[in-house]
Amino acid sequence: MKAKEIHEMRDDELEVKLNELKKELFNLRFQHATAQLANPLQMTAVKRDIARVMTVVRERELKKAK
Repeated sequence: MKAKEIHEMRDDELEVKLNELKKELFNLRFQHATAQLANPLQMTAVKRDIARVMTVVRERELKKAK
């Protein structure tokens, strides 16, 4: 997911996307623990997407606080 796509989302869409990404990360970790994960780099990509979404959410919170 590109940062530009994330910046274009509304606040409620970001919350939904964040929840989806967290569920996906949980599933990937579960697959990794049971040795069923084909591509471990997926976990890294999902973690980075979560960080991008959380960064945008925090930026908007700080903007609203000003």
